[in-house]
Amino acid sequence: MFRQTFRSLAVRNFRLFVVGQLFSVTGTWMMLVAQDWLVLSLSGDSATQLGLVTGLQFVPVLLLTLHGGTLADRWDRRRLLTVANAVAGLLAALVFLVAVGPGLRLWHIYVFATALGVVTAVEAPTRMALVGEMVGPELLPNASALSAAYFNVASMTGPALAGLLIGSLGAASVFLLNAISYGATVTSIRLMRPCELSPARPRSDRRRRDGGVIAGLRYVLRRFDLLLPLVLLAIVGTFGFNFQLTLPLLAKTEFGTSPASFGLLTSALAAGSLGAALLTTSRVLRPTAGVVIGASVLFGLCEIASGLAPTFALTLVALTATGFGAGYFAQATNHRVQLGTDGRYRGRVLALYVVIFQGSTPLGALPLGRLVEAEGAGSGLVAGGLITLAAAASALLCVRWSARPVFRLTGGVGDGLNTLHGRHPGHVRRSVLRGTQRTGGAAGRRGRGGLGGRLRGR
Repeated sequence: MFRQTFRSLAVRNFRLFVVGQLFSVTGTWMMLVAQDWLVLSLSGDSATQLGLVTGLQFVPVLLLTLHGGTLADRWDRRRLLTVANAVAGLLAALVFLVAVGPGLRLWHIYVFATALGVVTAVEAPTRMALVGEMVGPELLPNASALSAAYFNVASMTGPALAGLLIGSLGAASVFLLNAISYGATVTSIRLMRPCELSPARPRSDRRRRDGGVIAGLRYVLRRFDLLLPLVLLAIVGTFGFNFQLTLPLLAKTEFGTSPASFGLLTSALAAGSLGAALLTTSRVLRPTAGVVIGASVLFGLCEIASGLAPTFALTLVALTATGFGAGYFAQATNHRVQLGTDGRYRGRVLALYVVIFQGSTPLGALPLGRLVEAEGAGSGLVAGGLITLAAAASALLCVRWSARPVFRLTGGVGDGLNTLHGRHPGHVRRSVLRGTQRTGGAAGRRGRGGLGGRLRGR
């Protein structure tokens, strides 16, 4: 069981990658907590300002990640990831230098959040594509689940450590540690053996024109099995994954807790997501649409429970269940998309996945921020859960609609037209599945007297 769960760690390059990412992602989570706490402190606990910073951080992801995925397909991914992490470390160091003095203003945080979003637009699709080069297609589902696992370990430990550091040394110290953590990622990437990587196509062919972003979008639009989970993820990501906005306010305004208790809320959410990630490490087959929709229903119900929990202790329990639902839904969506995508389009489709998963947040941040400011932090969680359940119900109807039989009329030339009193005997009702052309016999395949005898496509 242990070997099955961690089998992709047998690959040396992936082991180095995971170690570096543990340090880097932990530092990033610490920085996000410190950033949110600084915004609330500088703005007088304004949910609107917190939503604005969240939007500024994710808007570049929404606008630029598809182009970042194109860069990842055309340039050396290892080198590109090195540069992206080095720039992110430099940004964190600059914020530390400003925060230690008395001159820190909200606009400094705005600039930093926007710049970090630009870096993320390149780093995220490059990192996901590089994992495929490190482990190959057979180990990709396991490596993807383990990546989610270390991400959730970092999101459990990072906020808790940040809460302790903010209370004892101040928020500026967190930005310094985050800057140092990026050095671990850069070091691990440079220690990889390039000869053991398996690029999807030869490096000499990387810059060949292949349709770029538009070709990737057309590919997804032609694939209902890819389009449905991505649309569902967009809705859930916009309204359901609102924790960066709701949890700081839940801790500070609803329960009146310290920074350390705020870290516990985020850690509870991450603990549930970690459990979901470990559960999915054994997945080999592509999950069905029903699994994706069922996971979104579980998440929506748990999020509503989190928003209605009356005490801090019950909120921790509900958030753990919410984290499990969110993690299982995200992994089911990721695996359904990755395992169903042609390798020629994988980089661009993953970039679209990142755009939706991370970039949909700003679309809901401002309206939810106003709702939370008027009705309290719990209302944001309840609203997100209700919208998720509505989206899941709509997705289920779409699946049923796409699979239902479609009846079409055939008939020979001269057989006459249908009338209000019924069809002419020459017309035959044939049942075909949507998206196929099953004609039901040789006569249907050959046609019966010209155009009228062929199965009419829609």
